[in-house]
Amino acid sequence: MPTVAFHTLGCKVNHYETEAIWQLFKEQGYERVEFESASDVYVINTCTVTNTGDKKSRQVIRRAVRKNPDAVICVTGCYAQTSPAEIMAIPGVDIVVGTQDRVKMLDYIEQYKQERQPINAVGNIMKNRIYEELDVPAFTDRTRASLKIQEGCNNFCTFCIIPWARGLMRSRDPQEVIRQAQQLVDAGYKEIVLTGIHTGGYGEDMKDYNLAALLRDLEAQVKGIKRLRISSIEASQITDEVIEVIDQSNIIVRHLHIPLQSGSDTVLKRMRRKYTMEFFGERLDRLKEVLPGLAVTSDIIVGFPGETEEEFMETFNFVKKHKFSELHVFPYSKRTGTPAARMEDQVDEGVKNERVHRLIQLSDQLAKEYASQFEDEVLEVIPEEIYKEAQDSGLYVGYTDNYLKVVFPATEDMVGKIVKVKITKAGYPYNEGQFVRVLEDQAEVEEAVI
Repeated sequence: MPTVAFHTLGCKVNHYETEAIWQLFKEQGYERVEFESASDVYVINTCTVTNTGDKKSRQVIRRAVRKNPDAVICVTGCYAQTSPAEIMAIPGVDIVVGTQDRVKMLDYIEQYKQERQPINAVGNIMKNRIYEELDVPAFTDRTRASLKIQEGCNNFCTFCIIPWARGLMRSRDPQEVIRQAQQLVDAGYKEIVLTGIHTGGYGEDMKDYNLAALLRDLEAQVKGIKRLRISSIEASQITDEVIEVIDQSNIIVRHLHIPLQSGSDTVLKRMRRKYTMEFFGERLDRLKEVLPGLAVTSDIIVGFPGETEEEFMETFNFVKKHKFSELHVFPYSKRTGTPAARMEDQVDEGVKNERVHRLIQLSDQLAKEYASQFEDEVLEVIPEEIYKEAQDSGLYVGYTDNYLKVVFPATEDMVGKIVKVKITKAGYPYNEGQFVRVLEDQAEVEEAVI
């Protein structure tokens, strides 16, 4: 039985796509082995969001070549898409596929075995207008299933290389999304996370269909779905219609990840972001009106070229005022090939790190404040895994619908199910909880009532 080993760098979309590529290999009779062991084929799914992403990708490729010089080394993903020649130049690389045509990967492997000539199968992603269907009926991780609904991005923010790696916005056919969602629910998943490169932009390339319509249709048509999470959505995509759907929904969770990047209008202009702080603030207020207790998490880039102390403080104060529940804070790093990397007045590393530190402290404080509202409340949690810090304690870790991480006593058979947990002690990064009961299957309860 031929073997294949995978290594994935980068974001959730990459992890999703690795699972999809694995399905293709599985259908052809391959066995999946750990990346650290000897394998016939190595697939490295690369990331290029930062220069470090490129570097890490190269290191992993070289590691695979050293593991088994006779193996077929196949490189895919964003770095493969933007710099195929750089990857082809690494001794031992046999096949390079970018962020499209991954369905042909097995054909390329057969072709390579026959001809023993390196294959560069990367095409011009900017010409692609069609969403590439890649099915994932189940995940190695059995608690939350990702469902990719779109590909690409039309925004071209000045710090970002991703449109060049992923191409322009393409939405997945709604019937496919619904079919795949049903398949995941039937496989036992209680929670589905809608994901993509620019997830909230779903439908922008379609006539008379959009994200709000998709959310409605998923809830109406997917039998047995309990939780629906949007992995990330831009403020400009939170339309009144989306807010209305969230308000009426019984399955959309009380958590949204809305990337802010900066809380200063002048910095946002230099980033070429499509909103003002006034607009962003107004959307947050509206959301919190319809969803009390909503958790809003966000990404922030600190030390973007030209960022002054005043501009940084605008971000700091905006975050404080709107009480985000947690931030992912990144010091700006130059990405070769983007306009921001060529901008004058790059901010000093020391200044950047000091600002990052201040913002992370604020984030920790806000996360604790957010969690403390739920002390003594009973929330629904999906246990994911054993609590690592204390292996034999019978404690498990899981997430509430509003993305609080809870540690509580549970058993192996509860993993992936929805259970009621009372938050006994709020904190960050963990809250402590007490198991109350397993939620009975809703369908049975309804039948009993009838």
